Amino acid sequence: MSNRVVVAGVGMLPFVKPGASANYDEMGAEAIRLALADAGLSYETIGQAYAGWVYGDSTSGQAALYKVGLTGIPVVNVNNNCSTGSSALFLARQAVASGIVDCALAFGFEQMSPGALGTVFNDRPGPLDEFLKIADESFQGADTVPMALRLFGGAGYEYQQKYGAKDETFAKVREKASLHAIHNERAIFRTHVTVDEVLQSPKMFLNLTRLQCCPPSCGAAAAVICSEDFARKHNVDARIRIAGQAMTTDYPSTFSERSLIKVVGSDMTKEAARSVYEQAGIGPEAVDVAELHDCFTTNEVITYEGLGLCPEGGAEKFIWDGDNTYGGKVVTNPSGGLLSKGHPLGATGLGQCAELTWQLRGAAGKRQVEGARVALQHNLGLGGACVVTMYERAE
Repeated sequence: MSNRVVVAGVGMLPFVKPGASANYDEMGAEAIRLALADAGLSYETIGQAYAGWVYGDSTSGQAALYKVGLTGIPVVNVNNNCSTGSSALFLARQAVASGIVDCALAFGFEQMSPGALGTVFNDRPGPLDEFLKIADESFQGADTVPMALRLFGGAGYEYQQKYGAKDETFAKVREKASLHAIHNERAIFRTHVTVDEVLQSPKMFLNLTRLQCCPPSCGAAAAVICSEDFARKHNVDARIRIAGQAMTTDYPSTFSERSLIKVVGSDMTKEAARSVYEQAGIGPEAVDVAELHDCFTTNEVITYEGLGLCPEGGAEKFIWDGDNTYGGKVVTNPSGGLLSKGHPLGATGLGQCAELTWQLRGAAGKRQVEGARVALQHNLGLGGACVVTMYERAE
């Protein structure tokens, strides 16, 4: 793969609560139009398209894309749970980097229902059965708890037992997310919540409270990816490059060590990050801004360490020193993250891509990270897939 890949254009709709959005096909089409307009390109320049979504009928991607145009190009529908959007981006980047196409489209959308994620097909084995078995063996009564809450709540509790992290530390992550989201017009929750308010919200499982859990939401986002040569020929802004990208799946340690921290993808994250730093020749100390997968406050804490933003066991100090926000070492989730912005599964990874592209362009308004030149994206789906992407602003 020799072609240098750039992010030509991005588009994102505001994420909203279930029931408040347009239908998935309309959202997807509008996000695509926004990304094409941002790139200054017509749909006819796209060589392949990758559509990300989780909840919907087969070929939902085509239903959205056909509202934009009908050119006969390959369309691939992608479902990788919560990392679906970044999986679509991964495939689009691969297509361009390998020279198969000069310009590709990744887009994602989700039209979700209220409430916790659940199993749709109950007449066959579930893909997370082995994951959930470890949680159920670890905590009495866990089998009555929604699956994502069970896994990430258990992982956070294990982290506390291992490193002595305070409940207030996880609540501090949620407070930070709320402060960042105040300046994001595309986020669902834009009100400051304090550490005390987070802790006083209803307990959901173990030490996790309601305000530490991301909300189900609806939305769409898209990105146009192209080669540098294509960008030059079409007068496209080529400043934002993908300097490295990796996708990992589960390792034996996910199950063999009976650790819920491993179950929720810490080893996937570590290996994907290691690969990206090696590809880019840039280490975690150079990252200015990051969008990481904070589906629960517990996962944000665990992910700081997986990405190498702080030492193992050092997340609590990292948080209380303010190294995860403006004025610190790396601004994490300036968008407000999944906790405040929302988490429409198919759109989440592409929404992260859009935020980081705006940050590196210097176009993020009041939430702009001053002088941002290197950005890191982390998008995680259990069952399992983790995509880590590094973006770099060219001179």
